[in-house]
Amino acid sequence: MIYPIIDTHAHLWLRQDAVVDGLNIKTLNNGKSEFMGEVRQMLPPYILDGQNTAEIFLSNMDYAQVSAAVITQEYIDGIQNNYLWEVQQKYPERFLCCAMVDMRKSGYLEHAEQLIAQGFKAIKIPAQRLITQNNRVYLTEKEMMQLFKLMEQQNIILSIDLADGAEQVAEMNEIIQEYPKLKIAVGHFGMVTRQGWQEQIKLARNENVMIESGGITWLFNDEFYPFTGAVKAIKEAASLVGMNKLMWGSDYPRTIVAITYRMSYDFVAKSKLITEDEKAAFLGLNAKQFYGFENHIELPYIKNMSE
Repeated sequence: MIYPIIDTHAHLWLRQDAVVDGLNIKTLNNGKSEFMGEVRQMLPPYILDGQNTAEIFLSNMDYAQVSAAVITQEYIDGIQNNYLWEVQQKYPERFLCCAMVDMRKSGYLEHAEQLIAQGFKAIKIPAQRLITQNNRVYLTEKEMMQLFKLMEQQNIILSIDLADGAEQVAEMNEIIQEYPKLKIAVGHFGMVTRQGWQEQIKLARNENVMIESGGITWLFNDEFYPFTGAVKAIKEAASLVGMNKLMWGSDYPRTIVAITYRMSYDFVAKSKLITEDEKAAFLGLNAKQFYGFENHIELPYIKNMSE
């Protein structure tokens, strides 16, 4: 590739062991997981032990010519800080791993301070999980704002997924106003396909806010490859904030149960609606600058047996 391809939204874990809204998420076998009252195919069925490891992901990345990836977290997978710190130390040129604390209950600031002191360069907040039927943790509460202040001071990146539409946009605008130098990546392409998604995209009109497309193929799963609706949404978002504010993300590994890893960006690379310069920016150059990936690891194209 003449430009780097960087995945800004992927997940790793050794085992899922979590509770969300009082419901269990646990690793089973053959890629399946118990997921909030039902069995879901969380991984491809050939991952027999349910371990979604860095090494399996690197094999997929090398095949798909993806230079680097940002590893985010989600409460449905359980907190993976210990494993992700090992991954960060072992593969520093290929991964930037986000730490995560449990913000569903107070007292998380001290844990976040420890993780930052340990060396994590980013923190993930699955903010959509902070709104439940019985409780809501506001992103502007005192402890949260103290954390954002610390992150701004220490140049720690905030990776955040928001609830549908504009539900948490006002809170985000308050945070951005208070901490304008805090670098923020908003995930799931603003929950595109949900009403009001453009309001999340508009957050990137602020200098240090970016939008990443992790999960966009999941959100457009009904139309499937080549995800024409997703391409049109990318174009619409670019019209609102500029292509220089948008980054590709795969939401690996959940998305590769339905499609291959390469397909999660190939629909952009082959689109005739997006210029070559726009593709280079969206697929890697924007992320390289925002996250500070210094090296472009060049990976050869490997032909399939069917070619």
